[in-house]
Amino acid sequence: MIQQFEMVVKAAGDGSRVRILKMLEGGELCVCQVTTVLDLAPATVSKHLSVLKLAGLVMQRKEGRWVYYRLADRALNPYALPLLKTIRETLVEDPTIETDRVRLERLRCIPVDVLCAEGAKVLESSKTEPAASGAEA
Repeated sequence: MIQQFEMVVKAAGDGSRVRILKMLEGGELCVCQVTTVLDLAPATVSKHLSVLKLAGLVMQRKEGRWVYYRLADRALNPYALPLLKTIRETLVEDPTIETDRVRLERLRCIPVDVLCAEGAKVLESSKTEPAASGAEA
């Protein structure tokens, strides 16, 4: 049992992984969405997600070439759900978490296939597209 506890605590002991867990509170996300918000290399994000999955904190599903993650909704590890509850109740007003939330709101308006193909640069072009489109009309 101590090994399961240790896995959960170590998984949640990293700032990037806590940010991922906080992002997933809003619902399922594709790996490219998480990568874009965190502004980390895809391999780094995949490693973080793998650690969270092994600890029983997140679950994944594959749809075509995309992999989606969500918070665990059943106890794959007996310590996972209580820790997720604690995380949900903390860092509510943290500036980094708030910045992630705002960035994620913008990302949710971009189709996953476009985001995965173009990466973070699509955020910059989505800021200017409405004005540019209006000017051309």
